[in-house]
Amino acid sequence: MNRNLSLLTALAAGLVSAPFTFAQAPAAPAAAPAGPVAPQAIDAKIALINFQEVVLASNEGQQVTLATQKKYEPKKAEIEKMAADVDSMKKSLQAAPANLPDDERARRLREIDTKEKQLNRDSEDASNAYQADFQEALGKVAQKISVVMQNYVKTNGYTLLLDVSAQSSNVMWALPSTDISQAVVDAYNKQSGIAAPPPPAPRPATTARPAAAKPAGK
Repeated sequence: MNRNLSLLTALAAGLVSAPFTFAQAPAAPAAAPAGPVAPQAIDAKIALINFQEVVLASNEGQQVTLATQKKYEPKKAEIEKMAADVDSMKKSLQAAPANLPDDERARRLREIDTKEKQLNRDSEDASNAYQADFQEALGKVAQKISVVMQNYVKTNGYTLLLDVSAQSSNVMWALPSTDISQAVVDAYNKQSGIAAPPPPAPRPATTARPAAAKPAGK
């Protein structure tokens, strides 16, 4: 998920750091240059957020994940079949008799090599296409969640928000109460009105075979 992490972190950072715009005031008469302004201390209220997990945990993020996986299920099945065919060809060659003619052995090796290269190309192409679709869809969700996130921190009076998604985060410890990730997820789910995806269907229970009866007297 490194690619997804980089994308989501960049989106969050880009949106949070966007400059605010103000209405232009009428021009004032020129005044004498003011002296340096002394810095003013304020009471800090700091919050943490795992932005990547927020996007993935949101109802819409879950829907995007499932939809992208479903889209690529046919390609995944096709690649798995190709891999099984290549494996079967290799096992067949290994089980071939020692007196197999050299030209036949060479022909099979070439065929295996050709199919294996095609399998690698198809797998890489499918992986790249999946990642591109997934990141594009998640990026749209991330942009909307970022707006909700900004509104949440402003409404609740936070002065600083730190994203701890990256593994290189400098935050080594914090009170659990400073993490607003779930609160932002809940706020976005409520605003979007998107329902959570249904839970996966349970696997059918396997019926245990009854133990064999012991012969009488033993």
